Amino acid sequence: MNIVTFFGLLGGLGLFLYGMKLMSEGLEKAAGEKMRNILEFFTRNRFMGMMVGIAFTAIVQSSSATTVMVVSFVNSGLMDLFQASGVILGANIGTTVTGQLIAFKLSDIAPLFVITGVIMVMFCKKMSIHRIGEVILGFGVLFMGLSIMSSSMESIKESPRILELLQSMTNPMMAILVGFVITAILQSSSATVGIVILMASQGLLEFTICPFLILGCNMGSCVSALLASLGGKKVAKRAAMIHFLFNIIGSAIAFGVLLVGLQPITEKILDFSGQDVARAVANLHTSIKIFEVVLLFPFMGWVVKATYKVIPGTDKARDEEFQLQYIGTGTLLIPTTAMLDGIREIEHMGQIAIENLKTSMEALCEPEEKKIRQVYQREEYIDFLNHKITDYLMKVNEIELPAADKKLLGGLFHVVNDIERIGDHAENFADSAGIRLKDQVEFSDKAKKHLQEMMEKVVTILTYSLDMFRNRNDEHMREILQLEDEIDEKEKKLQRFHVKQLTKNKCTPFSGMLFSDTVSGLERVADHATNVAFAIFKPDEGLNEEED
Repeated sequence: MNIVTFFGLLGGLGLFLYGMKLMSEGLEKAAGEKMRNILEFFTRNRFMGMMVGIAFTAIVQSSSATTVMVVSFVNSGLMDLFQASGVILGANIGTTVTGQLIAFKLSDIAPLFVITGVIMVMFCKKMSIHRIGEVILGFGVLFMGLSIMSSSMESIKESPRILELLQSMTNPMMAILVGFVITAILQSSSATVGIVILMASQGLLEFTICPFLILGCNMGSCVSALLASLGGKKVAKRAAMIHFLFNIIGSAIAFGVLLVGLQPITEKILDFSGQDVARAVANLHTSIKIFEVVLLFPFMGWVVKATYKVIPGTDKARDEEFQLQYIGTGTLLIPTTAMLDGIREIEHMGQIAIENLKTSMEALCEPEEKKIRQVYQREEYIDFLNHKITDYLMKVNEIELPAADKKLLGGLFHVVNDIERIGDHAENFADSAGIRLKDQVEFSDKAKKHLQEMMEKVVTILTYSLDMFRNRNDEHMREILQLEDEIDEKEKKLQRFHVKQLTKNKCTPFSGMLFSDTVSGLERVADHATNVAFAIFKPDEGLNEEED
């Protein structure tokens, strides 16, 4: 094999991997949010989750993308391990679609896909068409890469030594190891299976060794999910472990079956495929996956329980005083789920801000040193979350996101800022509580009652706003607009009450000032709450977003 042939193989492999990446990322950017919502909605039971996993993986052409997304969903608490197990089963079947497409031998029309994709990417200004063009271009590049690899492999036949070496691979365990290593390096079982299909169809590999190479590919495909889970919580690691255990157990059983009945199994698949070796390898891949899923589907509950034995215990608090709940420190940024983790962390920050606001008002109405300290401690946590989430969103802005997520990103920066300002108001109320405690400043029962009534409305509007932000719907829009008007009117009414109390000498100027500042602060908190709610309907464009 000369240097030209070697570079041809590498170049063809590079085009294949790049085409698959371009196609997968184009689909995620064009319809990532819709696919994510479908994945989240239709995983209520394991069977439906499996069907969605098959369809989703067949579309994005990557079981790694699906399983990594599932790991992120589990880490964010949007999916439990039993739901995740169904999607992972489906992903293992869906990933065989790539092999079936390769067996169709579409290389001759690949240039047509390439030129169509290039025209759409270069000359269509509308972003949605531009991204569909990326998908079509990726599809064409993928098959052109296969064509180049196929041509280069023709030259290998002229090298007796290499031909002899490849055809001497008869040890099943060695074949499994080779399949595992290549897939772990390429991070794509589809790429490895594609290479196996090409080599088998060229006569470079014996068909009887292909099943064992495929078993190695199956296990190697787990590496991506395992890496993605490293920075997540234990539950995310367990989700990745489900994928790993399924493939290990399934491959072990399939290995045993193949050792016993290799000859009749391979002959039957070849006959079923019309003696087309490329199609036979693709069918073999699909058959192995379906066999494993059918066999293990009833026992996935046990597999889930086994992950608790492999990864025992609960997450331990880190040495730092504060920590993030949903954004992992070492988590890979996955375009389809990156925004999801950020939104969940922002919601977590909002819940803390609401709790702090309640505590600050309790401390103000009935001054207590312990509650004042609690407010200050939570405010430090809110500031910590503000900085960490903002840094995370800046990193997210640097990756390619689905179109809808990109448009929403700018609004998230404002939401984080609004929640941080709510925390500042709670701290101001705690300052006033400290002054009341230190200087024995009195509030009348009537004044405290008015503050508590206004506070209830503010907490309600905050709760509705956070719910709208989390679910991205307008379910509470009418209530929020009505509450904002009521709080504005309440603020004016209480300011008039404050003036009246002063003119009647029923309160001191200092206590009146504290009361007035608190009322104004509550009204501003309601304004921030409204901003949070409407951030999803008037989202700023991403920092680098191009115009459609």
